[in-house]
Amino acid sequence: MTNPTLAAGQVERHLRARRDTGRRLLMPYVTGGITPGWTDYLKAFAAAGADAIEVGLPFSDPTLDGVTIQQAGDTALARGANTRRILADLSEVRDLGVPLVVSTYYNLVLHDGPEAFCAALRRAGAGGLIVPDLPVHEADELVDAAAAAGIEPALLASPATPQPRLAEIASRSRGFIYAVSLMGTTGERAALAASAAGLTERIRHVTDRPVLLGFGISTPDQAREAGRYADGVVVGAAVMRRVLDGAGPEDLRAFVATLRQALDQE
Repeated sequence: MTNPTLAAGQVERHLRARRDTGRRLLMPYVTGGITPGWTDYLKAFAAAGADAIEVGLPFSDPTLDGVTIQQAGDTALARGANTRRILADLSEVRDLGVPLVVSTYYNLVLHDGPEAFCAALRRAGAGGLIVPDLPVHEADELVDAAAAAGIEPALLASPATPQPRLAEIASRSRGFIYAVSLMGTTGERAALAASAAGLTERIRHVTDRPVLLGFGISTPDQAREAGRYADGVVVGAAVMRRVLDGAGPEDLRAFVATLRQALDQE
């Protein structure tokens, strides 16, 4: 049974429509399979005002993930989580009203092949895909397979990305551009990286596609500051640290609501 949350190919339309009202976008993250009832977190995020939700497929060698997301992935894998089970769980989720964006490493995509992988995402109700270790010059096969399945692959841009490559990323990306605020791994930070403003400005020179800023955004104040530069934020490690500490869906709803409130004040 297919999740009816969003029609195929509509992630970008959804985010653009919300952005164009003046709203700052919010995409919280959860590692799939982290707890027995992990999909309840998705409902809590949506209820708290998320505009999209990122669901991570845990991988044993997460090169771009910091300690917290690595711990979350290890916990999920120890519980027996895998791509098939996580997508089966997603297929049972109903009426979130916001798009689901799956993130994982390219090894898991290659395991079944890009065509089969993207088709499985679509059947589970996902609308977008993030593959952080896939460079744009090697993305043709996945981009084509995603398009055929109605999946929108969002590519990553970092402060070190040269402008010609940035233009290529903006052209090939779908849904949104994932702006990596700093050079390094994911994780909570004491302050928003100084490189965030310059990167988002450079991206805006080459595309009108929504720009979501991630890596190191941990608090409502940081989310509010990021909203001055980007169209929205991705918050992962700060969410997963709370889950690892035992926070339930209602606790996460309250935390995400503080991020929503901060973005709405910008």
